[in-house]
Amino acid sequence: MTDLYDARKARAAAWFRDLRDQIVAAFEGLEDRFGTGTPGRFKVTPTTRADGGGGLMSVMRGGRVFEKVGVNVSEVHGTLGERAQKAMAARGVPGMDRDPRFWASGISLVAHMVNPHAPAVHMNTRMFWTPHAWWFGGGSDLNPAIEYAEDTAHFHGQMRAACDLHDAAYYPRFKAWADEYFFVPHRGRARGVGGIFYDDLNSGGAAGDSWEADFAFTQEVGRHFLPAFVPVTEQRVNTPWTEADREAQLVHRGLYAEYNLVYDRGTKFGLETGHDANAVLMSLPPIAKWT
Repeated sequence: MTDLYDARKARAAAWFRDLRDQIVAAFEGLEDRFGTGTPGRFKVTPTTRADGGGGLMSVMRGGRVFEKVGVNVSEVHGTLGERAQKAMAARGVPGMDRDPRFWASGISLVAHMVNPHAPAVHMNTRMFWTPHAWWFGGGSDLNPAIEYAEDTAHFHGQMRAACDLHDAAYYPRFKAWADEYFFVPHRGRARGVGGIFYDDLNSGGAAGDSWEADFAFTQEVGRHFLPAFVPVTEQRVNTPWTEADREAQLVHRGLYAEYNLVYDRGTKFGLETGHDANAVLMSLPPIAKWT
């Protein structure tokens, strides 16, 4: 069983790295095709975790299309601390007090755009393993400062398509989960127009081994990200904008920053388990405003 999961972990980590390469190439392609001046390029920095593992932090700043975008991949392992063990036990993972080893790999992306009419976006997919359990999680959500109904419909259409290839019940379930997860309680509103979110995905449960099916679905979510986001960006990247539009964008970024610092589960886990803080906080916007 150990050899089987070593092979599966390697496959998952390789997929997340390949997806990262596809997205970086597509985003640099957008930089080449739109705007004026020097096209933005990603700066790639290796990241490390003291307990074990690391990854790549790829960040572009000051581009023609992207004001700041990060596409990170990681593969980390080690022993969970007491707080993380308790959090896992509370989620129903057995045996964490006896053997708190873990392994995790994933891709995490956040893009903040130059044009206020072009929406920010988030996407991540991941696999988590302990000696007692494994699961997949992730999703993607759109975060416009100025919403266009057709952009929202297109993005959700692609998320639905990814879900429907595997289970017709996934989209309504994971859309509702995203609406709940990406809600900002202290503001009484969502941080964007939603998408899908899922976690603890081990659909076979005690009844059987669903790793291949759940990995295939997680790959599908990744494959549908660029078709969901790139056409929206192409549609809005040259829209004329005003200082009032920029003001709306900066205030919305403040909301995004509040959510990621206060509520985001991935931010909390990354900081608590000792991953590179710069990589964990890559999601924060370059400039934000509070009124």
